Amino acid sequence: MVVLNAFLGKVVVQIIDPIILLLAAVAFVVFLWGVFEFIAHAGDETKRKEGKSAILWGLVGLVIIFGAYGIINIALGTFNLPDIRQTIQGQ
Repeated sequence: MVVLNAFLGKVVVQIIDPIILLLAAVAFVVFLWGVFEFIAHAGDETKRKEGKSAILWGLVGLVIIFGAYGIINIALGTFNLPDIRQTIQGQ
């Protein structure tokens, strides 16, 4: 069981965390692109709609990503489970 926990911890730290960080960065860039489109093309209604859509989907992505982190942390605290990142760093 110790080997499995160590393996899962390394997978989380080296694969899952960077992927989540990359997805958060992409969602933020989509949000910023939407703001740019909305402001830069204020006179063109179709471009403004595209900007609004990008802003909306960027925010939805950020909410989902940070909500997942929040739910995981609430579950860890509620069930007194050890954080796998701290287990790996402690070894």
